[in-house]
Amino acid sequence: MAALTEFFSHLYTMTVVFFTLLLLEVAILIRSLTGGLSDSEKRLITTTQYLKFIEEKNPTIIYSTRSSSRVDLSSNECTVCLSELEEGEKVRKLKCKHTFHKDCLDRWLQQYWATCPLCRTKVLPDEVVANYHRLQNQVEYDGSDEEMIFLLSALHDNSLHRLF
Repeated sequence: MAALTEFFSHLYTMTVVFFTLLLLEVAILIRSLTGGLSDSEKRLITTTQYLKFIEEKNPTIIYSTRSSSRVDLSSNECTVCLSELEEGEKVRKLKCKHTFHKDCLDRWLQQYWATCPLCRTKVLPDEVVANYHRLQNQVEYDGSDEEMIFLLSALHDNSLHRLF
């Protein structure tokens, strides 16, 4: 009799959890359909827009040993990938005068806060970077069904182990 009571208790708990998650999913669906986005969510920046903004602020140039100064030896090496800059490669020269491979710097600016990898001078405005990272954080956690299934199966497994 005690086992039956415990079984119904766990069944009740799982039912409450399931309907709570279902209610949250419905609320999220309704919000997305009605377009109930706040002002800050409307200003989120996609990766394409972010890369375009980087290009506008720090245009890509073709590296040339003739145009680089011989005095600044660090300009001959990309300090992100630690390899030599070669003639004809696409590079970005920042306002702080540090030069990097275009792709290396773009990856750096996407993964970290938008600063020069060497001197930490700001490359992009804080608002742009924050809006980009806010979107990336939303994309990383999307409240997927797989996570809900995992949670429910964990609850289900625990309740079965307690019964037997």
